[in-house]
Amino acid sequence: MMNNSAITPEMVAQHGFTTEEYEKVLQIMGREPSLTELGIFSVMWSEHCSYKSSRVHLGRLPTSGERVIVPPGENAGVVDIGDDWCVAFKVESHNHPSFIEPFQGAATGVGGILRDVFTMGARPIAAMNSLRFGPLNDEKHGNRNSSILKGCVDGIAHYGNAFGVPTVGGEVFFDESYSLNPLVNAFALGIVRKDQIFFGKATGVGNPVLYVGAKTGRDGIHGATMASAEFDEEALEKRPTVQVGDPFLEKLLLEACLEAMRSGAIAGIQDMGAAGLTSSSVEMAARAGTGLELDLTLVPQRETGMTAYEMLLSESQERMLIVAHKGREKQIVEIFNKWDLDAVVVGKVVEGNRLKVFHNGELMADIPVDAVTDEAPKYNRPMDGSKFKAQAAKIKIEDRKPKTEDRGEALKMLLASPNISSKRWVYQQYDHMVRTNTAILPGADAAVVRVKETRRAISMCLDGNGKFSAINPKEGAKLLVAESARNNVCVGGKPIAVTNCLNFASPERPEVMWSFSETIDGIKEACEAFETPIVSGNVSFYNETEGRGILPTPTIGMVGLIEDARKIITSGFKAEGDLIAVLGETKNDLAASEYAQVVLGLTTDELIANGEVPRIDLNLEKTVQQTCLSLIDNFLIDSAHDPSEGGLAVAIAESCFSSLNHKALGAEIELKEAALSAETILFGESPSRIVVSFSADKLERISAIAEENNCPFAVIGKVSGENLSIKINGEAALSAPVAELENLWATSLENKLEK
Repeated sequence: MMNNSAITPEMVAQHGFTTEEYEKVLQIMGREPSLTELGIFSVMWSEHCSYKSSRVHLGRLPTSGERVIVPPGENAGVVDIGDDWCVAFKVESHNHPSFIEPFQGAATGVGGILRDVFTMGARPIAAMNSLRFGPLNDEKHGNRNSSILKGCVDGIAHYGNAFGVPTVGGEVFFDESYSLNPLVNAFALGIVRKDQIFFGKATGVGNPVLYVGAKTGRDGIHGATMASAEFDEEALEKRPTVQVGDPFLEKLLLEACLEAMRSGAIAGIQDMGAAGLTSSSVEMAARAGTGLELDLTLVPQRETGMTAYEMLLSESQERMLIVAHKGREKQIVEIFNKWDLDAVVVGKVVEGNRLKVFHNGELMADIPVDAVTDEAPKYNRPMDGSKFKAQAAKIKIEDRKPKTEDRGEALKMLLASPNISSKRWVYQQYDHMVRTNTAILPGADAAVVRVKETRRAISMCLDGNGKFSAINPKEGAKLLVAESARNNVCVGGKPIAVTNCLNFASPERPEVMWSFSETIDGIKEACEAFETPIVSGNVSFYNETEGRGILPTPTIGMVGLIEDARKIITSGFKAEGDLIAVLGETKNDLAASEYAQVVLGLTTDELIANGEVPRIDLNLEKTVQQTCLSLIDNFLIDSAHDPSEGGLAVAIAESCFSSLNHKALGAEIELKEAALSAETILFGESPSRIVVSFSADKLERISAIAEENNCPFAVIGKVSGENLSIKINGEAALSAPVAELENLWATSLENKLEK
């Protein structure tokens, strides 16, 4: 007999339903739901699980291509890299939990994305993260921002290091809009044979359903619903909705899952992520067009007296739901027991399309599977771009008095600024060499890991730029995709596919939905130009605290393929006397630059009001990238670096700095641009440029390839001495010892954090 205590209006509101949504529940059920059923509808219809505000727009993204094996819709996307090898990868947000409990929020973000990857049958070989925080010097929130950053970094290091996956790259960015609303976007990539990919489908009527992994507790209940609401003064009271992770147990779970997969006993497998047992069961059934029966009495529990409601909505970590081939369940149980993990048959696949949940012999829920998946609400929310279109209060950059007239001092200020300075303090806490596949250490334009048993390597980067997106969402998205592709190219990788994490404020605000829609169109246009389909992703709405939203922040995870690992290159200059050149053109792109903020003192709000971002020519961008790849393919250049944040002067300085592969080297540079100011030439952030270096004897061949590709190319100097000296149109613009510049760049962030 179903427990059907009366559902009150207060209970409906507490579960996040609108009046119209609850009316739809009543219509679907033909009766009042039980509390357990109300909880199921609540989490599955939450923004986090149903994408109810974004689905109408996401469908415009390109998702197919010759390398795509598994498009969006599964736990992770999968693309072919040749010789029957594939990579599975995805990025996902854990923003809300990371504000409430930074350590566990970030740690379980890593754990969840790793499970998404190995659920596909892939062994994780790399992790990255995109992190955004409020300013550390914020008078009101600085200490809290600092503690959130330290907690998140601690959590990422704890989970990744203990699990045994190298954290090979990512980004850290600061802006006042992220004060008390950090963004923690976790990325993972794994490798899998094409014939060993697994899917989250509950196939085969009569097949047993197994619960495997950690025991279920009360942590994380309503985590998905919490991630679909903005924060207020009571946010910190929501700590029980944050999951608690155990990376050592997850390592056991990985090995047990991969062994069980190899055994041939598994018909389908799904991570119990957001919404836990509820989402994993209904999503597996929906994909297969089947029904499921579950007996929660059999679920391993670490707390006493748990109700059906609590077990279904718990987001306890390190758990999987497996559909076994009938008669093979004992084999799976034995494998998991060998790894000291629970594995219990808790149900079976049935005909029809209903999820039936029993507990202590009582029917607690009986719901049509498609009602909580395919029939979840879908909103085409109002959109209004007038706020963006009105941004035309042009601030004349040349009229703004800089904090220093000395361009050398301006360069030092930029190199020491939080968004440009080295993030060494962060990535040194991560194990980036475990499994010995890492070919380029963190801090480069993109990360690179080798694919053992082949000559191939995989490049990857994670990039976001909320500032550009806030000024012009469509152009900002195009710039972002282009930068991600360029970063892969700068290490020798040909871009092949994308995962994205779209972080926005409340979708109930028309201006937010307009910027979201424009962002989708920008990503679409750029991904089509670069032939990099979207194979997985995540949307995170309601990133607001006390009524203030974050900058619209799409994060792009781009993956590239290096066919021959001998062709991997890095950003650092390699030898005295080498020539330095630029592929591409410098234009008047100072208005939304780091220089405008750090040296001219413009706030983010002023930049947004100014309404200017660099304009990108995607054809020129492709030409520059293809030319660079051709030069790398022919072993003609020794370094390549993307001059994004900070412009040419910063990029050249960074290429001078020392690394494990080379000592610090100076450079003599002469730039010639009659139509632009010296500041624009030095610090403007024009896209479609790459700084390269090479031995002088290769100049003729390089020039010929650039000319064949119709790619702008100019030699601008040589590697020389111990100073960075730059002239513009024959006049000295700046000069500084590289050692001094590097020290400022390398120690600035850790000095701020250790105060």
